[in-house]
Formats: sequence, structure tokens, C-alpha cells
Amino acid sequence: MKTLIIAEAGVNHNGDLEIARRLIDVAADAGADLVKFQTFNADRLVTAQAGKADYQTAGTPAGESQHAMLRKLELTRDMHEMLIAHCKSRGIGFFSTGFDEQSIDLLVELGLDRFKVPSGEITNLPYLRHVGRYGKPVILSTGMATMEEIEAALRLLEQSGTPRDRITVLHCNTEYPTPMTDVNLRAMLTIRERFGVAVGYSDHTPGIEVATAAVAMGATVIEKHFTLDRTLSGPDHKASLEPAELKAMVSAIRNIERAMGDGVKQPSASEKKNIVVARKSIVAARPIRAGEPFSAANLAVKRPGNGLSPMRWDEVLGRKAPRDFSPDELIEL
Repeated sequence: MKTLIIAEAGVNHNGDLEIARRLIDVAADAGADLVKFQTFNADRLVTAQAGKADYQTAGTPAGESQHAMLRKLELTRDMHEMLIAHCKSRGIGFFSTGFDEQSIDLLVELGLDRFKVPSGEITNLPYLRHVGRYGKPVILSTGMATMEEIEAALRLLEQSGTPRDRITVLHCNTEYPTPMTDVNLRAMLTIRERFGVAVGYSDHTPGIEVATAAVAMGATVIEKHFTLDRTLSGPDHKASLEPAELKAMVSAIRNIERAMGDGVKQPSASEKKNIVVARKSIVAARPIRAGEPFSAANLAVKRPGNGLSPMRWDEVLGRKAPRDFSPDELIEL
């Protein structure tokens, strides 16, 4: 099963359309399935007095409000259309998180066929109801959420018109970067078992190993922030992958997909040729005369494995040699 890999450009374009285009190029070159941005209006998203998270403060000017920070990161409708066109030219899907009802409507008008509910909106009843009414596939992030909050969000989406089999729930930790001790990947499996949904993982850890491990554990969607340069000014750059790392993550995930296989344990095509080399056969430990009984004293087990299997040892003991055997010669009955 192929994992849906979402390269999260987010707001790492810094409000610059050319940087946004370059981010699309990086995601396409890395082999991601979708490149995701964020669609919002600062006036609808936060109050003028709203503070910033520690990770936002670390990457942005001191004293700047969250509203002022977000105002500079808005994407206009025209910018959306240009980015969608560039995605088409590069053969990668455009995706975006809508943070309010009007933004959701805009994304529908622009032709998006699925929604991403960010962690911060999982307790936003009017927003969830609006998303659910469209009945489109939903990817639901669960950072900061309890199981009860996830259950309530799923119920609301379902009641509004989106069936559960169209919802993928992403396990997530909303700290940038996420400490390894707080990842708790097993929670992804708990969510799958408790709610009977497809699951994935939105990764904010440094590096690529946790996202890769999530795929091995059953994630059907992986979302990961990336940037052109972690040293750029902005709220999310420091917790993002750089281009070479994004490419390495996609490659690692695709390798894991191939490695997962079909679950049937049998010799693979590549290893069958090694059976004769690596396994053993019953051979003569010393010269054996015709008619002499085979015994533990005159038999041994050695490579190669193209003779009698050592699993037939008990069957061979006591039988009479049908002919003379030289030392190391494969035994025949």
C-alpha cells in the first residue's frame, strides 16, 4: 500500500511567491505526492492580542504579535491559483489547510478534493460541521488532543455528512520540534483500534527516522514540514527538513513500503539461489563400505545443501549403505 506523503510547505514561503514556487520544486523533486500550504486570513484566525508559541517567538521578531506574524504569511486567491498552476506543471498535487470556514470554501472553489483539519481546529465545532457538510475526504490532525476530543470530532464530522471511511486520523504532537520522548508512536495504533479509522502521522521531530518508523507501523499518510533553509526567519523553519533531507525521507518511506511485502513467509526469488550454498546435507564423515549401517560415527552434516536434508537424520541412521562412500561425499539411500 502506497503511503500518501505530504510535504508541508506551510508558511515557510514567508509570504514570497517565488519562495513558494521553489518549495513546490523541492517537493516535486523529492517525490512527494502533495505539497501543502496554509490558507487563512489573520483577522479571522486570531485576535490582535493573541500571543505566540515559544517556537514561533524563537523564529520571528521580538515583540511581534501572532496577528502581525500571520498577516505577512497570508496567501491571496491569486497566489493560490498561481501555485496550483505551478504544481500542475511539476506533476505534484497542490494541497492546503484551511483554518476557517471561508478558507475552506475558497479551497473548494479552487478544486481541492480533500480537506486537512489542523490540530488547533479539532475542538472547533462550527468549523468541523462546515467541513463535514462537504462530505469530502478529511485528514484530521490530533496534536494536543485527548481520545475523547478525537471521538467528538469524528462524531461531528460523521453527523455532518462525512462518513468515517473517508476520514484519516493523524497522530501528531504539536511542539516544534517534538522531543523524541513525547512522540508516542504507539498512540497511532491506539487511535486505529479504538475508532476503526485509517491512520497516519504528522511529524514534527528532527530528522526522518520517526516518520519512516510510522510507515512501518501502518501509517497511510505522512506529513512533514520542509524548508529551503532552516536558518531563514519564520515560525516553522527551524523544525523543518531541508531539501536533501526531504528527498531522503521520501526514499526511505518508499523503501519501507517495498520491504513490508505481503506477509507470506516463503523463500524469496532473490534468496532461493543461496539455499544450496547456505544449508547442509548429510555426508560421509569417513569412508563407508557398502552394506555398513549408517551411524552417528560415520555420518556428518556439512554444506552444500543439495543432498539429503539433515532433517532426515533419524531416518538415515541404521539404514545400510547402498554403496561405498568417500569422506564428505553426499549420502544417498
